[in-house]
Amino acid sequence: MHRLIDRLHPHLVSLLGLLLGLLIGAFAAPGAHAAPGAHAASQLRIGTLAPKNSLYHRQLMEVGEAWRSAQGDGAKYVIYPDGGQGGETDMARRMRIGQLQGALLSVVGLREIEPSISALQNMPLLFRSWDEVDYVREKMRPAIEKKFLDKGFVVLAWGDAGWVRFFSKDAAVRPDDYRRMKFFAWAGESEQQDIMKSLGHTPVPLETSDILPSIQTGMITAVPATPYFALASQVYATAGHMLDINWAPIVGALVVTKKAWDDMSPAAQEALKTAGAKAGLQMRTKARAEVDEAVEAMKKRGLQIHTPTPEQMKEWNELADKLYPRIRGKMVPAETFDEVMKLLKDYRAGKR
Repeated sequence: MHRLIDRLHPHLVSLLGLLLGLLIGAFAAPGAHAAPGAHAASQLRIGTLAPKNSLYHRQLMEVGEAWRSAQGDGAKYVIYPDGGQGGETDMARRMRIGQLQGALLSVVGLREIEPSISALQNMPLLFRSWDEVDYVREKMRPAIEKKFLDKGFVVLAWGDAGWVRFFSKDAAVRPDDYRRMKFFAWAGESEQQDIMKSLGHTPVPLETSDILPSIQTGMITAVPATPYFALASQVYATAGHMLDINWAPIVGALVVTKKAWDDMSPAAQEALKTAGAKAGLQMRTKARAEVDEAVEAMKKRGLQIHTPTPEQMKEWNELADKLYPRIRGKMVPAETFDEVMKLLKDYRAGKR
């Protein structure tokens, strides 16, 4: 437990992208002046919301060391943690114009590249366990990675950052309890904000870095976040009530631009691919364990946890059922939405 707290960086407001991120990673390198030759990539610049010295940052460092050793003399690897290259939408844009070569991103940033990825994170109360998330992701992974490649990006690793819970200033256990609250909403997700408004909720669009000061001043009174983010950012100190509900998983991926990938030597590509797969496994395994540790740490510091009764949980599931038709075709492409539903149906029926 103490090791978890020791690793938390004091400026962790930017972690939600991670969390809630979860989840998690990116490479970047702007206009590096490469030496002549067939394999000229000499610099990788990676952007991420993950805080310095966090699990995700440490994994990015290991990936970078593997690439740098294989790429050879003069290779430089730079990580920009804590949102140093802006929010996730900013990082996706920076990769497109060559200011970054890669990034560790949650679905918020990844959907700027390929919208179908939204199905893994933007469907509330759909997944019942990590086993279901892993099954659906693995089944969809080849097609999703092909779509990313077609758009100029190579997926190196898949990670996650835990389940989204609701942290609020006042106690709440039923959907109606949250109607009087002002919710943090991702500034770039207008569809999500429209859906929230249609259900009678009050979204307040903000960047991740604005969450802590906004909840401290009362601009927002509720934050959907993973426990790890709530602990690291100190959100729980002001929003001291947590609804114990697995609203949605925070998933993410480490991607690099195809241009940067093509400029690497074959040895560097292989080293990066191998290190990325290893980092993804570490991020998924360790992040899930640290979520439980984060909840225990916050409980010891006064966090109050509220668990819905079966009757209250029924209300939440009814709300999710109302949301799905609004999400299909808007936040998640209709074809991908239907594919996820079929995969889950098959999984639950034992057709694996």
